[in-house]
Amino acid sequence: MPGPLSLPTFCHFLLLWAFAIFHKALGDTAPHPGPHYLLPPIHEVIHSRRGATATLPCVLGAPPPSYKVRWSKVEPGELRETLILITNGLQARGYGPLGGRARMRRGHRLDASLVIEGVRLEDEGRYRCELINGIEDESVALTLRLEGVVFPYQPSRGRYQFNYYEAKQACEEQDGRLATDAQLYQAWTEGLDWCNAGWLLEGSVRYPVLTARAPCGGPGRPGIRSYGPRDRKRDRYDAFCFTSMTAGHVFFVPGRLTLSEAHAACRRRGATVAKVGHLYAAWKFSGLDQCDGGWLADGSVRFPITSPRPRCGGLPDPGVRSFGFPRAQQAAFGTYCYSE
Repeated sequence: MPGPLSLPTFCHFLLLWAFAIFHKALGDTAPHPGPHYLLPPIHEVIHSRRGATATLPCVLGAPPPSYKVRWSKVEPGELRETLILITNGLQARGYGPLGGRARMRRGHRLDASLVIEGVRLEDEGRYRCELINGIEDESVALTLRLEGVVFPYQPSRGRYQFNYYEAKQACEEQDGRLATDAQLYQAWTEGLDWCNAGWLLEGSVRYPVLTARAPCGGPGRPGIRSYGPRDRKRDRYDAFCFTSMTAGHVFFVPGRLTLSEAHAACRRRGATVAKVGHLYAAWKFSGLDQCDGGWLADGSVRFPITSPRPRCGGLPDPGVRSFGFPRAQQAAFGTYCYSE
C-alpha cells in the first residue's frame, strides 16, 4: 500500500492542478504543451522618432538545442509579412529595404532583440520575433510607434481628387506617408477635427469629428466617422498624412513674393521651400509660431500657430492655418524655407 504523499510531491500536484484550472478559466482546454523559450516583452509598444535608433526587445528564457530567429514586419492592409532578418544566434542575414538598417543587439547570449537604425516613417507598425526550432515554433509581437502629427491634405484642384495610390504619393511628396487608423485616432484625441473624408494606409476612408454638426455627418457623438474600405483605384477622396520630427529646421522669410521668388529666396539662404509635412513637424515639435502666410513647395500658403490670438487665424485652437492655393504669380506672401 503506497505511503502518504510527501510535502514537495503534494505541492507539485497542487501546482499542476491550479495551472489546469487557470487555463480552463481562460477557455483553454489544456495548457500549451512543451517549453516556452521566448520571454513575454515587458513593453509591447516601443516609441521612437524619425532618424532615431529603435530597439525591439526579444529575449530567450533558455536556448533550444538548435534554432533560428526570424524577424518580420506585418504590413497593414496587405495581409502579408515582410522578412527583415534571420539569425541562428551566431550569424545574421538581412533582407529587403529594412534589412540594411537592421541588426541584432547581441547584449548577451539569449538576446535576439532587433535594432533599427535611422528610423523612417514607413518603419512604424507591427513586428514579429519568431523562434523556429523545428518542433514547436513560437513568436512575440511588438509595435513600433513614432511620435508625429497627422495632417489632412488635398491638391490645388479641390477636394476628393485622389484615389488610394495618388493619395499615397501625395503624402510622400509632402514629406509624409498615409496615416494609419491608429494615428488618425490619436490625432482625433489630440484635437483634430476635419469634415472631409480621407484615405488611410489600410485602404479605409475616415474623418475625425470633435464637434458634431450638420455639414459634418449630422448630429451624433464625436468620433471617427468611417466610410469603410473603398475601391483603391476608382473611389476618390482627400488624404490624411502622417509625418514626424525632421533632421532640419523651418524658418520664415518675410516679403511680398511670388512662388518663383519664394524658391529663389530660399536658395539664396542655402535652403529649399518647405513642404507641408516640414511645416507641420516644425509646428508640432519645435513650437513654430508665425502669424504670416508663407508659400510652401506645393503652391499652397499656410502659417503655424501654437498660441492662438486675435487677428491671427481667428480660431481658438493651435494648428496650421491655410490660405489655400493662390495664383503662383501673386506677390503677396513670404515663404517658409527648410534647411538641413
